[in-house]
Amino acid sequence: IKTGFLTVEGYSLAASMKIHERRINMVGSGFKTKNGRSRESVKILNWGLRKFDTIQVTKKSEIFTKLNVWLGKKNKVDVLPSEDFYVTIPKRKKKTVKAILEYEGPLQTPIKKGDKVALLNVYVSGELIKKIDLLAAEDIKKSNIFSRLFKSLNYLVWGDA
Repeated sequence: IKTGFLTVEGYSLAASMKIHERRINMVGSGFKTKNGRSRESVKILNWGLRKFDTIQVTKKSEIFTKLNVWLGKKNKVDVLPSEDFYVTIPKRKKKTVKAILEYEGPLQTPIKKGDKVALLNVYVSGELIKKIDLLAAEDIKKSNIFSRLFKSLNYLVWGDA
């Protein structure tokens, strides 16, 4: 991207490398020679590619899950994340990434498309790093009075929501 030389700091470099959909940026300063700057910069970029991974946690346009609906024309509603979210972490910590869904369910009708219905908490090594809203992907209307009455009685008698 950019090279430079300052008498106080020596040679410097801002570099970027893209492999497939992944991009790594590096800024280095204090190199004694141009060749040293090039060699060490390549080492740093390759180290970043080998030791770190970028994980896509959510994709805005993909259905994330289905949540239960109470007394609606449908029993489940599709939900979408409000944003794309990626996390870059050391490869050895990949198994420490956890996404925990938080919502009070079953959801009450009516539900309008775009309503916030749940929250996704993303943790790395037990530390909360992001909260992402989950939005209804469709409208769900209340079922008719007879269907609601039947489902309510079924719940009272059998405990089956």
